[in-house]
Amino acid sequence: MHLDLYKTAAGLIVGFVIGLTGMGGGALMTPVLVLVFGVNPGTAVSADVVTSLVLKPFGGSIHVRRRTVNWRLVRWLIIGSVPSAFAGAYLLDEVIGTSNQHTVKQILGWVLLVAAGAILAKLVLQAVRNEMRVTEMMDSALVRPVPTLIVGALGGLVVGMTSVGSGSLIIVMLMLMYPKLSSKEMVGTDLIQAIPLVGAAAIGHYLFGTLDFSIISSVLLGAIPAVMLGAHFSSRSADRYIRPVLVAVLVISSLGLLGVSNGWLLTTAIAAIVILMVVFARMRHNAQTALGLAAAPANVA
Repeated sequence: MHLDLYKTAAGLIVGFVIGLTGMGGGALMTPVLVLVFGVNPGTAVSADVVTSLVLKPFGGSIHVRRRTVNWRLVRWLIIGSVPSAFAGAYLLDEVIGTSNQHTVKQILGWVLLVAAGAILAKLVLQAVRNEMRVTEMMDSALVRPVPTLIVGALGGLVVGMTSVGSGSLIIVMLMLMYPKLSSKEMVGTDLIQAIPLVGAAAIGHYLFGTLDFSIISSVLLGAIPAVMLGAHFSSRSADRYIRPVLVAVLVISSLGLLGVSNGWLLTTAIAAIVILMVVFARMRHNAQTALGLAAAPANVA
């Protein structure tokens, strides 16, 4: 088995982002493998699904110990997601065919655009939740079985076909469906339900597709220590600065997969840099304003 240190370095970066922000696995690793390393899109999806299966328990176990998992919600999500994730892997490998690289790239590109929109929606919803100050665990009796099962089924199908969505699309749908679900419970629930979800997708890709264990081992060699390191340094401030960057990277990656010309890619990159500069300036201004307000009473005294 050949280890590629460049892919290990990519796993190191992506793993750190996952640990730091709680997301970014399939949304980042798959396009990196395809666009940077020239890996067959179907093979990249399969490799990322198996990588996620190894990495998800690291974060999920922490939430189990802290009791921030809504197990009834997990159960209904799994009922929908596990069979559909297996079906998604079958559709990609047997119906579409991993040799049909153009079609797979198109699917990945559009899903990444949706994922970028989901991250933006998540930022907005989190801001609203902070204003609502949702901190208590949600009553399991509020879980609606059929809508939750449908969310799991849709999310599982997308993950099985693209490896993207378990940490972005599903979590946003949960936020919309359950306003009383606290942030910590939402993340813990999503991480736990994603384990059997990506497990089913991994089995599907193993049976119907081609798993390149040299790619998987190379990525995991960097990702496993990096995800733990990122989790150790995780904070809300770091999360706030990195997520806008993730959105920009996802949009540029999706356009690359969709075959957009280099001119448009350059224009998009420049626009993203300008927007990020404005966003960061705004964040800095808000932080300074908050510090000024916090210090005002002490100055008066």
